[in-house]
Amino acid sequence: MVDSHFLYHIFKPENFSKEELGLILNQFEEVGFKKNEYLIEKDKVANYYYFVESGFLRSYTIDLEGNDITTKFFSAQDIVIDWHSYFLKNPCKESIQALTDGKCWKILFSDFMKLFHIESFREVGRTRLVKNYFELKNHTISVISDPAKDRYLNLIKEKPSIVQNVPLKHIATYLGITDTSLSRIRKEIAINR
Repeated sequence: MVDSHFLYHIFKPENFSKEELGLILNQFEEVGFKKNEYLIEKDKVANYYYFVESGFLRSYTIDLEGNDITTKFFSAQDIVIDWHSYFLKNPCKESIQALTDGKCWKILFSDFMKLFHIESFREVGRTRLVKNYFELKNHTISVISDPAKDRYLNLIKEKPSIVQNVPLKHIATYLGITDTSLSRIRKEIAINR
């Protein structure tokens, strides 16, 4: 059986029988990734999803003007997945790239399906899916209705490790602003502290 304290944190032993936990953990494979490496690539089908143990990643797409736009950040304990591609076997519409070196645990779709009969495993997945949906929905609404400064302050509050470890150019595109605007906002916040 895989001996990972990290996976034990995700799949809490008190929620599973010893046999269920053993079956679940044995389906995951430890994977290291290097800065700039792709875990999921646009136009390919995603056959794995990943739990991030360490490191930072981002999903991004290219807009109609050819600009690289970050759509989400991933850090420790996040699930890295293209839900649409993983479950429906459609090509990915964005890429997921490592921003730092790190480590994660991956599971192949066919191995994931072997676990679906375990109710607690389904519940972990459902909870993660719902959390992911609400994060995406809140970000989309925020980009439309909140001032840029508020979006940045919220990112600092919700995910300070992202602000400390991710290049500012990616943070700017994620917030829907230019690098120059982000620099101005950061200076304004620094002056007011």
